[in-house]
Amino acid sequence: MTSIPTARAYHGHAHAPSSGRVALTYEDRFLRRKTLLLEDGTRILVDLPQTTSLDHGGVLVLTDGAEITVTAAPEALMQVTAADLTRIAWHIGNRHTPCQIETARLLLQPDHVIRDMLGLLGATVTDVTEPFTPEGGAYGHGRTHGHDHSHPHAHDHTHDHGPSHDHDH
Repeated sequence: MTSIPTARAYHGHAHAPSSGRVALTYEDRFLRRKTLLLEDGTRILVDLPQTTSLDHGGVLVLTDGAEITVTAAPEALMQVTAADLTRIAWHIGNRHTPCQIETARLLLQPDHVIRDMLGLLGATVTDVTEPFTPEGGAYGHGRTHGHDHSHPHAHDHTHDHGPSHDHDH
């Protein structure tokens, strides 16, 4: 019986030529232990010491030293444009929503509450399918975690959203 190649390490950039590639959505790039299918059809097991956010261009290192490049897979997103994109970006950031920031547009994961808010703020929202590589968390690394409106959750910080803010933390 042949054992499945296993990745037990991850780093942000290649040290050797890549032995394969795996395309993962933003959510799928947050993992600790999972079997993945590479672009060439090979299966690998990822078994990292802790849950890790894999970046586009990052590398999974197999136990034999081979490196597998991680790429951002196309996924359903909302493209946001506006005359005052800076103001719109501030409102998105105030809600801790993962956001890919570009010169003329923002990309976000689909969220009907955020879509409605953006419409009220005068932004144009268009559905697109593209790779998603949002900005990292504070200080340029880690993930920001958006507000999920489907269930309550706790934060260890407070928000001053004013009396009209209508969802719980």
